[in-house]
Amino acid sequence: MTPAGIALPGNRWDLLDGQVADPAPRVSVVVAHFEQPAQLARCLAGLAGQDHPQDRLEVIVADDGSAEAPEVPAGVRLVRHADEGFRLAAVRNLGAAHATGDVLVFLDADTVPEPGFVRSLTRMPALAPDVVAVGRRRHADLEGVAPVADVRSVIAGRELAEPAWLRDAYERSRDLLDVDDRSYRHTIGAVLACSRRVFDETGGFDEAFRAYGGEDWEWTYRAWLRGAVLAHVPTAVAWHDGPDAGARDDHDLAARNAEAILLSDLIPAPGSRPRGSRTSHVDIAVTAPEGVSPAAAFVSVDSVLAALPGAEEVDASALAAGDGRLDRVRLHAEILRPLRAEAGALADAVARVGREGLGSLTVTDGADRPLLRIRARRAVARAERWGRDNLFAHIEERSGRLRALDAEPDVAAYLGGWG
Repeated sequence: MTPAGIALPGNRWDLLDGQVADPAPRVSVVVAHFEQPAQLARCLAGLAGQDHPQDRLEVIVADDGSAEAPEVPAGVRLVRHADEGFRLAAVRNLGAAHATGDVLVFLDADTVPEPGFVRSLTRMPALAPDVVAVGRRRHADLEGVAPVADVRSVIAGRELAEPAWLRDAYERSRDLLDVDDRSYRHTIGAVLACSRRVFDETGGFDEAFRAYGGEDWEWTYRAWLRGAVLAHVPTAVAWHDGPDAGARDDHDLAARNAEAILLSDLIPAPGSRPRGSRTSHVDIAVTAPEGVSPAAAFVSVDSVLAALPGAEEVDASALAAGDGRLDRVRLHAEILRPLRAEAGALADAVARVGREGLGSLTVTDGADRPLLRIRARRAVARAERWGRDNLFAHIEERSGRLRALDAEPDVAAYLGGWG
């Protein structure tokens, strides 16, 4: 069923400028907590001071097994699971499972929202359910600060540095208006919002994450593949108690490395996946041309795989099902007719699909015969959701480095390099 709301082309969240949902969306804020009573009190005070209509705002504290149940004020729901170690992903899922709102906001207990945080962060997901919005997490030393409805009244003189790499990324990308397949790195689970529909379609956070960091990037990448529109909302400000993890004295390179290794298997895109090792998930799926001889299929697929390191041949029906190793396919290289590709012939085309946010790029030969089509799976997902295929650009490009096989190929000559 086609969802309610606005279908955005590409990543054009700017088309929502000036628009506000009426009535205001029903929002559920999931606050992840573990043994942080003073910080939780400040967070909940900030949520009580939101300018979003209170009768459209649900607050759920999701406790990760604290020794004693945290105290929450009337009207705030508390859900808990047993202490089985660090389970931030699981406890966020627990809170979301009890949420009733159309838009979900994820906030950490050590992060205090300014009064306009919820209203600003949920505006776009309420209008266009594909939008995944990330707020601006600022940093301050809030030790000993009493809970107040407006955290801005106690911030002066307590500010800490923001992570420069993240600030610069938002500036370069125009607040994530200009994105690519690695923009998942610019989301933060502590200040994140999405529609209930997107969260359910992704299956929530991966509960295999049992250490700090990475679960938000991995979830965002899966949402991206499902057609998410990424947006940074700088007016949605929440203040984290303490410095950014990278600036702390106890910053642990070994922990960062463990996170990167885990993500390298779960996010098989270039820049994340291993340089040589095989991953558990396919990044670029290659399918053979239909109705051709075994030799023509062999040369076509093998030459394309040689031209696209990291790609794998898959069965078209298995790709449609999208299960197992194929659940994170980023691009589908569909061979349309028998061909032979030169080494490196498709690298630029693949890069262009990601760089320009294309829905597909069809490569033709000198006679303008379509030989191969590279489809972005996120565009396919968006088209399936909205029942229309015009939300991404679809272009053709002529290449002299792919040529059609108009006759039965000599496989031995192809393999031996003399034909």
